[in-house]
Amino acid sequence: MRIAIFDHRVVENNPIGSCHLEVLQAHRHAHQFTVFAVEFDNPDPERIAWVRIPAPTRPLFVLFLTFHVLAVLFYWAYRVRHRVTFDVVQMVESKSFPGTVMYSHFCHRHYLEHHWRTTKPAGLRGVARWLDHQLHALLEPLAYRHVDHVVAPSQGLAREIVSTYSTATSKVRVISNAIDVSAMRMPSDFDRSSFRSSLRLLPTETALLFVALGHFERKGLPHVLSALARLGRDDVKVIVVGGTNDLIDLYRGKAASLGIGDRLEFVGFQADCRPYYWSCDAFILPSSYETFSLVAFEAAAAGLPSLVSRLHGIEEFAIDGETAILIAPDAGGVLEGLRRLLAMRGDDRRRLAELARSAVQRYDVERFDAAWQTFYAMIESDGRQPASPAGRDHGES
Repeated sequence: MRIAIFDHRVVENNPIGSCHLEVLQAHRHAHQFTVFAVEFDNPDPERIAWVRIPAPTRPLFVLFLTFHVLAVLFYWAYRVRHRVTFDVVQMVESKSFPGTVMYSHFCHRHYLEHHWRTTKPAGLRGVARWLDHQLHALLEPLAYRHVDHVVAPSQGLAREIVSTYSTATSKVRVISNAIDVSAMRMPSDFDRSSFRSSLRLLPTETALLFVALGHFERKGLPHVLSALARLGRDDVKVIVVGGTNDLIDLYRGKAASLGIGDRLEFVGFQADCRPYYWSCDAFILPSSYETFSLVAFEAAAAGLPSLVSRLHGIEEFAIDGETAILIAPDAGGVLEGLRRLLAMRGDDRRRLAELARSAVQRYDVERFDAAWQTFYAMIESDGRQPASPAGRDHGES
């Protein structure tokens, strides 16, 4: 089949983009892909075409608006110039025009209605974030109504989509995200002590790892800071991976105001987070809203005991006291979880981590690739007409 993929950033360090990269890598010999994206780490330029969409990447609501306009123009220009039609138009959520397949990693209307008030950032950053979510939410009903298929990464998000948009009831299927389980295992030659020293961690200190590209409020970092201040122990530190420079500066200031500035280490964005998983003693994510949480699965695959809230995706492997320490997404819940972790013997922590590692083995890359192969084969057998930005080429609206 000839497949068009619309996504803002199809790159390895983007959670959704990395999923699309794996789809492209695995199925580029079976199908002809054309990627319409602002950024794209093309794994095979000879087989995969890239149409670069010259949209600004910040702020996100501007990216959303300009991508919507430019993607349609570039799509039609590409079709006219190359005299091609597409069997499948695959888009991420409502980020582009309605096509054939909607790859959903977020339900913006549900998030705004149920979680925004307690997780919104302050100031202009909050306004910009709200505009981005609101624009997505405004177009979600149209997108879910017109697509033929919806793919979600977790059972929880699938339930949420169906409860929010009844028009998607018969369209949703789950293809869980992939984790390269073998790549997450710490190699025997990794110098853990040296890496911990580079993070200014003493052998006697307990290091908690917090990983997020951004959205620190939604991911629960304020709760971690508050709980750490209330814990009152100098031998517990938090390593924060991710965040833009301005966001990091903001939270450094928050930590300093709480008197715990020396107990947090902000390392910013990292192309490879694995050394941090291997060097820390536990993973923490008291998030209020997730649809899969790839980092929680990576932490489990890396053999870290995890303190996580019960959310979509995580609920599929996390059993309290067995494969994770489940915490409420608030400062009190984080504090209780930290006390439980610190009271555990080393053997108990290792047992919990190993059971978690075993539980996420089934989310491997091979299963992910096979699921997409089955999905595309199903579409091909349906014999759909080529899709267009106005709906589908046969005129359905």
